[in-house]
Amino acid sequence: MNSDLKGSKRNKRIGFRFALSGILAVVKAERNLKIHCFASVAVLLTGIFLSISPVEWAVLFLTMGLVLSLEVVNSVIERVMDFIHPSYHQEVKVIKDASAGAVLIAACFAVMIALVIFVPNL
Repeated sequence: MNSDLKGSKRNKRIGFRFALSGILAVVKAERNLKIHCFASVAVLLTGIFLSISPVEWAVLFLTMGLVLSLEVVNSVIERVMDFIHPSYHQEVKVIKDASAGAVLIAACFAVMIALVIFVPNL
């Protein structure tokens, strides 16, 4: 039984390492994810500067996590579609555009949330 627990812990560490490797690969390759990461750092610094409340921090963390996660998913969808169908196809374009649209929607709402939190604290 003890060896099963050790194997389970090792597998979790390996999974975490693979996940971190995937995140770093996407950050290096995708310009938009770099922009979102920069924006997240700016939001964090603004939150520190304005001494926002714990609830406001929670909302911002959730919002940043959503936008960053959607950007990673968008990058994966684009790569999978390019892999499956390397030449131009209208349906592939629609899929990739819709995926990018999901990120845009989340980013727009993230800006609105930031304004709601930061403007009253200025």
